[in-house]
Amino acid sequence: MNELEREKEILEEIKAWEHELQNDNRTDFQRTFSRWLDRKMDEIPDRMKKVFYEKVDASLFNLHSVIQNSFIQQDVKKQIILSARALNENIIEISDLHFLSVDQLHYLADLQTSKHRLYSFLQGGMTGTGGVLLIGADLPLQTILNLRSIQMISMCYGFEINNPYEMMTSLKVYHASLMPKHLQYSQWKELIGEIDSEDHMGYFYSGNEDLADVKSVEFFLKQIAKLSVLSLFKRKLVAGIPVVSMMVGATSNYHATRKITEFANKFYQYRLITETKQ
Repeated sequence: MNELEREKEILEEIKAWEHELQNDNRTDFQRTFSRWLDRKMDEIPDRMKKVFYEKVDASLFNLHSVIQNSFIQQDVKKQIILSARALNENIIEISDLHFLSVDQLHYLADLQTSKHRLYSFLQGGMTGTGGVLLIGADLPLQTILNLRSIQMISMCYGFEINNPYEMMTSLKVYHASLMPKHLQYSQWKELIGEIDSEDHMGYFYSGNEDLADVKSVEFFLKQIAKLSVLSLFKRKLVAGIPVVSMMVGATSNYHATRKITEFANKFYQYRLITETKQ
């Protein structure tokens, strides 16, 4: 199978995945929780919600910049380039990764995201031990791990993250991946609409920069609810170890990271094929 045929096949796989996103398979409990959350959020004054969302957005922007400029992320960038150079000796910088096939880039991205899924699993297991410090650090650590994984997926597909457009795009991918599955389709269409538009810029971002909203807050509330469950189960010990709470924490964090990285991988595959392979 030549490269063009393979790209068409991947686009068909993405279309099938898009179709799945349109199906609303929520349970009655999930629907009830969403309605309850909407009602509670409607009771909060608009001004207060606006201030809260602005604080969340500012925190994400700052955290993204810190991760991007960290020496750990710079080391990972070098590792990605070295791995890519083993496949094509002409690769010198991240943008050169576009010389590789989409399957080769998927391989590089999968190497990085598999590590992050493992880190998330281990971090969730440690949180499940019930330590106050570990429970308090769970949400910030999960945010860092998942933002970092999206940055690495972006680089693995040849998109540098050190300019305003790429930074905003990666943050919007993160925000969209947090959405309940039945709402991800509209976020997906908005993202691909931006990259498909003829007037989108390669350096500055000119679209809507607001991220946080009631539905992304739902994700964080679920994470807080998870921590409450862990606190309840930490007393159920097996040989002196809170096995149940550790498994709940590890499994929950693993699936959250897997969901986020799958969404990001689909997006950057689509973007690679539609933008750079034409």
